[in-house]
Amino acid sequence: MSGAGKTVLDPVTLAVLKGRLEQIADEMDATLYRSAFNPIIAEARDACHGLYHAETGATLVQGTTGLPIFVGAMAFAVKAVIDKVARDGGLQEGDTFLFNDPYEGGTHLNDFRLVRPIFRQGRLFCWLASVGHWLDIGGNVPGGFNARATESFQEGVRFPPVKLISAGRMNEDILAILAANSRVPQSNFGDLNGQLNALDLGEKRLRGLLDDYSDETVTAALDVLTKRAEAMMRQTIKALPDGSYQFEDYLDNDGVTNDKLTIALTLTIKGDEMVLDFSASSKPCAGPLNIAYSTAVACCYVALKHVFTDVPANAGCLAPIRFVIPDTTLLAVSAPKPVGGYTETILRVIGTVFGALAQAMPDQAMAAPFGTINALSLAGHRANGQRYVMFSFFGGGLGGNPETDGLSHGNNPISMATIPPAEILEASYPVM
Repeated sequence: MSGAGKTVLDPVTLAVLKGRLEQIADEMDATLYRSAFNPIIAEARDACHGLYHAETGATLVQGTTGLPIFVGAMAFAVKAVIDKVARDGGLQEGDTFLFNDPYEGGTHLNDFRLVRPIFRQGRLFCWLASVGHWLDIGGNVPGGFNARATESFQEGVRFPPVKLISAGRMNEDILAILAANSRVPQSNFGDLNGQLNALDLGEKRLRGLLDDYSDETVTAALDVLTKRAEAMMRQTIKALPDGSYQFEDYLDNDGVTNDKLTIALTLTIKGDEMVLDFSASSKPCAGPLNIAYSTAVACCYVALKHVFTDVPANAGCLAPIRFVIPDTTLLAVSAPKPVGGYTETILRVIGTVFGALAQAMPDQAMAAPFGTINALSLAGHRANGQRYVMFSFFGGGLGGNPETDGLSHGNNPISMATIPPAEILEASYPVM
């Protein structure tokens, strides 16, 4: 993506391009929602899509309905694919990579990422990516939410970035491995094809946009939008008083031991830059409430976007922010530390960011939301002997803010997900 400085955009063209780029991601989201087999994607919208920088993997465009926590982590996921290509070579037009590694830009093992390069005139223009929550990928407990896990091996099968499609040709061996390691392979296969169809549509729409406006013009627009987000975030930070603000919160235990887990943040503002330092947080825990570095950064991104709502959602908004998240804490673990309960931890991190920011900007303070996704996982056999795995989550109260008391029954702030209707769950599973 070069030559951005050579093209000058008028405001109308920039606005049109911004809208069309976001619409591409939105259409990808809608395609998956309408085609997924799994109600957690089809109804709850536990998925997202975006466009990512060719060289860095940084977020260029995200949809308006996908999960923001996924968007924040996907930049690390795309970078993992870029690093693999740098090591191994062999990148071709028509490739698509698949993986669920939570330590390489993932979240937990159920969230499968597909990453596809987009070439123009033989040069890599950008990456398209899709992520969705699959119902089951093995492990000790159906659905993957093993509250007693002490290793990721007990949570499911971990895939590093691999080529699912090579130059347009599907690797059937990978499909066979995926099917052999799930209790509900048909559901996963349907979700996979939904994600592939979303990428196909996104590629078609992006190529159409590039043909209409030229690669150079769209590249210039992406560059301007990224720089604009950085400038707006710097302006927003600069308006806050310089200083260092501390806040900490706790998780009751990790499911294996009874020791409470501390999430401790020192937030420092100096000029137009901000540092988020989590060094004083608890060490990695025995149970599945650890998270990877990429996940920690992603939930900080979500928290900041809740407070600074006017700043555009792309990599530019993180440019003035430095993260200090040592691997000696439970917020930056590596394999095989279990991470299946990551949703509980990131909600506590978001609340901690809210608490620190409230000291710097009390007139815009956000109260902490309910601190769990209220996950429910059931599994068994239908009357015909066919296995089923059901996963769902439920709402709770959101914290007040200067404009409202907060919803009394909403989904937690890590996502744009919706709570699956009882009627859909009854239609999909043998439950009442």
